[in-house]
Amino acid sequence: MAYKEKEIEKLYYSIGEVSEMLSINASTIRYWEKEFDILKPKKNAKGDRFFTKEDIEKIRLIYRMLKEKGYTVDGAKTQLKDKYEEENRKMALIEKLNKIRGFLVEMKSQIEGENSLAQKSAE
Repeated sequence: MAYKEKEIEKLYYSIGEVSEMLSINASTIRYWEKEFDILKPKKNAKGDRFFTKEDIEKIRLIYRMLKEKGYTVDGAKTQLKDKYEEENRKMALIEKLNKIRGFLVEMKSQIEGENSLAQKSAE
């Protein structure tokens, strides 16, 4: 079995890194931080925000509820207050299913590529 180097994961990400990672404006993230009680990044003495992986997952969940599901900010707040764990599990499941789908689509294209090569060599 080949050696595979593990990716180094950071413990904390700046708001700029999170903004770039999720394609969300930093100002939107700051606004959501004020509006949603579940989002509490660490701050240093200067006031710089430092987000953990859990914080990033919460931002993804808020994004999904507001932008994909069409909730209002108040509606999303209520839903997250009452059913945070359930919504989090749903989002994790959807992400896993999307990864599986991507893998299957990639395999399909590889198989189709191999089949077309086999047909050309048989001709």
